[in-house]
Amino acid sequence: MQYIDNIIFLILLVAGFGLFAKSLQKIYRNIKLGREIDRSDRKSERWETMARVAMGQSKMVKRPVAGILHLFVYVGFVIINIELIEIIVDGIFGTHRFLASIFGHGFYNFFTATLEILALLVVIGVVVFFIRRNFYGVKRLTMKELFGWPKNDANWILIIEFALMMAFFSMNSADYVLQMRGVLAEHGSFPISEITLVPFLEVFSFDNGFLMFIEKGAWWFHFVGILFFMNYLYYSKHLHIILAFPSTWFANLDKKGKFNNLDSVTKEIKLMMDPNADPYAAPAEGDAADVPSKFGAEDVFDLNQVQLLNAYSCTECGRCTSVCPANITGKKLSPRLILMKTRDRLEEVGRNIDKNGKFEDDGKKLLNDYISKEELWACTTCNACTEACPVLLDPLSIIFEMRRFLVMEQSAAPQELNLMMTNVENNAAPWQYNQADRLNWANEN
Repeated sequence: MQYIDNIIFLILLVAGFGLFAKSLQKIYRNIKLGREIDRSDRKSERWETMARVAMGQSKMVKRPVAGILHLFVYVGFVIINIELIEIIVDGIFGTHRFLASIFGHGFYNFFTATLEILALLVVIGVVVFFIRRNFYGVKRLTMKELFGWPKNDANWILIIEFALMMAFFSMNSADYVLQMRGVLAEHGSFPISEITLVPFLEVFSFDNGFLMFIEKGAWWFHFVGILFFMNYLYYSKHLHIILAFPSTWFANLDKKGKFNNLDSVTKEIKLMMDPNADPYAAPAEGDAADVPSKFGAEDVFDLNQVQLLNAYSCTECGRCTSVCPANITGKKLSPRLILMKTRDRLEEVGRNIDKNGKFEDDGKKLLNDYISKEELWACTTCNACTEACPVLLDPLSIIFEMRRFLVMEQSAAPQELNLMMTNVENNAAPWQYNQADRLNWANEN
């Protein structure tokens, strides 16, 4: 019976990480439903971009106040959870502050003091973010598209992080008092706890048994809370904590808004222009595989894997939407919502596969059922959204592909665009005049 705590701890540890691995496997499967795309070029530039943007938060600090607070929360929360290593060892083997024996007295004191300072910065950050999101009225954080689950999710994450940090301080405070009473060996330095919760514990002169209950209870809460938080990520926008790294590595490094040409269309045009080509000849071996089943994207299967990764990585911060000229002028388009709807459709497809073993046609598509034509054609392709995104996501590329489908598969372009394309076809210019008059502008002087 003396090992019951260790056994329960081990069961929770295996179950928590097992469920987390299963969630990651499901995300990976869903992303692989998209078309393959080669983003293995310019590796050194990709590593540098990932380090600078995902790890260094370089784009976040363009808005200094929010950026610095986010840096507090991000760096603090990640580093504090390095302590999870110590918790795991202590939980399995029944030790107490295992890292003290590894680091030595001086460095361990520095380590624990640093964690306390970072924890305080996390608390400050999440409190300010909670107030800012719920009471300050930042427009991009109070838009209708965030009503319901997105808003609740953002708040729950802040509450969970606050609770974990308070458990951390409670554990350290009780531990410190017990150390001062000689009940526990003296390990660590706790500058924040000493001036906040420790005086409260000393005023009430709690006995050692109750302090041990607080210390152990906070320790277990912190451990179970981390496992809960880790598995909650799958259902949350905060999945970007993990996926921001691959998203920035696989980001498009070409000029923003560069329209990609389809190889299959290029080959067809070259064939049409070749006077020696036989238009009725069968495609050469290997060429047939280059012809896509459809042009553009109607559903998530037609998007590439990086675009689906982008959908899962969206932070829902709304920086893209806040700078979108279409949205600012009252149009229906919201680049943030394009990514959110793509993720919702991808999750729906994933549930379909889970239920049936393979995807069974559900009569729905990303186009029309989730994203309307009105949203797609409202886009000015100005690239403000891709420039503003703090993790280099590209909602514009999804809009491009869905527009391509409308034009090339359904001939469903707006009248103005159809007129322009007819003019190009007939007059070799977007304007409606005779080809012979194209150079008249040169004679105006």
